[in-house]
Amino acid sequence: MSEHSSSDLHSHKKPKNFSPKNTPNKYSIRIFLCKCSQLFIILLFQVFILPFVFRTPSESTSVNRNIQENITLLQPLESKKCDHGLVYVYDLPPMFNQELLDNCRDLDPWHSRCNAISNHGLGPKAAGLSGVPENLVPAWYWTDMFAGEVIYHDRILKHKCRTTEPESATAFYIPFYAGLAVGKYLFTNYSAKERDMYCERLLKWVHDQPPWKRSNGSDHFIMLGRMTWDFRRSRDEDWGSSFINMPLMKRVLRLAVERDPWDHLEIGVPYPTGFHPKSKLERDQWLNFVENRNRTSLFTFVGGKRKVKGDFRTLLLNHCYNEMGSCRVVDCSGTKCYDGTSEILEAFLDSDFCLQPRGDAYTRRSTFDCMLAGSIPVFFWKRSIYNQYEWFLGDEPEKFSVFIDRKDVRNGTSIRKVLEGYSRDEVKKMREKIISYIPKFVYNFVNGDEVESTNDAFDVAIDGVLRRIHKEKGKKKDGIKLLASRKLT
Repeated sequence: MSEHSSSDLHSHKKPKNFSPKNTPNKYSIRIFLCKCSQLFIILLFQVFILPFVFRTPSESTSVNRNIQENITLLQPLESKKCDHGLVYVYDLPPMFNQELLDNCRDLDPWHSRCNAISNHGLGPKAAGLSGVPENLVPAWYWTDMFAGEVIYHDRILKHKCRTTEPESATAFYIPFYAGLAVGKYLFTNYSAKERDMYCERLLKWVHDQPPWKRSNGSDHFIMLGRMTWDFRRSRDEDWGSSFINMPLMKRVLRLAVERDPWDHLEIGVPYPTGFHPKSKLERDQWLNFVENRNRTSLFTFVGGKRKVKGDFRTLLLNHCYNEMGSCRVVDCSGTKCYDGTSEILEAFLDSDFCLQPRGDAYTRRSTFDCMLAGSIPVFFWKRSIYNQYEWFLGDEPEKFSVFIDRKDVRNGTSIRKVLEGYSRDEVKKMREKIISYIPKFVYNFVNGDEVESTNDAFDVAIDGVLRRIHKEKGKKKDGIKLLASRKLT
């Protein structure tokens, strides 16, 4: 404060012995400081408190709105991205997931499954991989085709829309490794009761949970790492478990690597491939690599003969061997291709088309391996691709694949001549369509927030489930309101 204002303030009450010529004593200094403090407090009150007290309601609302907007800007971005609600993940008893992993040596009657389910389901690093740019080799793993349950469980625990409060959840995820639990009982002489044991216990546990009691399971979902047919036993002497046919499962939404096209509660999700990019850069580098790959073969077939009369795979192998100038063969008879091999990837990378007959079921993991390499799949059963993966590949398979009826092939139709009938421009357009789908059917490597900006197959699946359940709950609420209004009238 200036000397001028100081003298003005103290002119109202001066000590008797005060004289401008005299040096101020301690008493006058205290009075001076006290007066300054009082004036400062009064000033603050007038400037900040009184305007707020006497502000009109509209002005007050405006200020509150501005404050709220600032708070909103500071909130995590994730809260803005969960337009269709949050997902709650059940903490199941260990016997339904973790103990299955701990006892991985007992999951298969013939060999250990420990490698297959390691690395959160991604499997071991792909050592000795060739045909891939050196900087992208770290993104490759020997991922098992049936590891989806482990991958989904690991990823959903990190999902941006996960909540730990069941009361605030739209959907409820059941992280039961059904495929691992049932798989060990499929190939030997186990009874129907043994094949259903884990599934029955799981449903009994879930049935006792409050969220289930509120909805009878209609807002619950599960991921099945094996084909749906492994869980649809209708008679004790038939194949597989009866999990899906159990009464408590009749309202549960299911993600499966192969769905039943006539079951509206099932959604087909991609088989996991071996490519798990850690960043958008790695993903885009792979897309560029397959787009510009120089392909030297018209088509390829990766598969093995089966000791079955009239086996179609055997026919395709023989067909390819007779067309060695156009077809590249990778014979997977026995267990040669079980744990992955560079030869498979190189065959897909070097070929314009890849033959995709049905496997143990109608679909094959090989279809996604083929498309990941930018090769165009050739199907012989429409159920291998139609009405299977619409969320990920759209509903027009003819835009990225070729269909040749297996009956025509058996009757002598030349696969080579059919494929040679496609112009280079048509092949280019189909490959471009496939490459545009790759980000939607691969599963990223996520160990934190490295791939926050890139959605993958997992994100497409979970976002789709949340959207669907949120929409169905909205319809139910509207129905209840409509009934209530009718009763009033």
